[in-house]
Amino acid sequence: MNIVVCVKQVPGTSQVEVDPVTGVLKRDGVESKLNPYDLFALETAFRIKEKVGGSLVKTVSMGPPQAIPTLLETVYMGADETYLLSDRKFAGADDHATSYAIKSGIEKIGDFDLIICGKQTTDGDTAQVGPEVAEMLGIEHVTNVLSVDNIGKDSITVTFNLDDCLQTQEMKLPCLITVEKDSCTPRLPSYKRKKNTSEDIVKVFSSADFENLDESRLGLKGSPTQVERIFPPEKNSDKQILEGDSKTLSSKLAEILENKKFV
Repeated sequence: MNIVVCVKQVPGTSQVEVDPVTGVLKRDGVESKLNPYDLFALETAFRIKEKVGGSLVKTVSMGPPQAIPTLLETVYMGADETYLLSDRKFAGADDHATSYAIKSGIEKIGDFDLIICGKQTTDGDTAQVGPEVAEMLGIEHVTNVLSVDNIGKDSITVTFNLDDCLQTQEMKLPCLITVEKDSCTPRLPSYKRKKNTSEDIVKVFSSADFENLDESRLGLKGSPTQVERIFPPEKNSDKQILEGDSKTLSSKLAEILENKKFV
């Protein structure tokens, strides 16, 4: 089974500046890390690999050359191959343009049976890239997966969260799933694999390496949505402590709500 795991390098801090013109995060010089949700996608892939003999786990990401250490971390954890889509033409992409680039990268990598994504990223939180990649590839997909229950020759069975209930479904391969953070416990990177791994294992593709790539769908110019404004939430530390019996407290609370025109 060929398994592709989509991963992303995200800022390791919430103190990230935003370009006032483009609305894009300024990532240069910012401490970065592997998106935490992607750890659960990787662990799910590794467990499937261990269960199904002859499987390969490949990781793919879109980003600047600074993302190479993040992809190397996936190899230290157990990935067999890893790919980085890196080009200035990819920069500033929203979820739709990102999905198109990732979809094109997966097609270039070759045959796949299963694509696994984390539920979302900590810098975007849209949770849309996985499903969009699946739609562009024309394959089935399920989000919020809690467990992979069975792996057949031509299908997998998964249990996923629908908020008000859990549902189990069989899906034909190839397909895509996005994994919840409570689905498993991610493993640590292997020091032995790190010592035996060269940075050359990361294969880097630019836009020039693709055939029939529609560059009008890439990057900032290929993004149908753009951020109008990003700002930190206002912090209000004002507080008022009420004392008294229940009758007095309810009367004071009602008065406050009326004065603030909440009721």
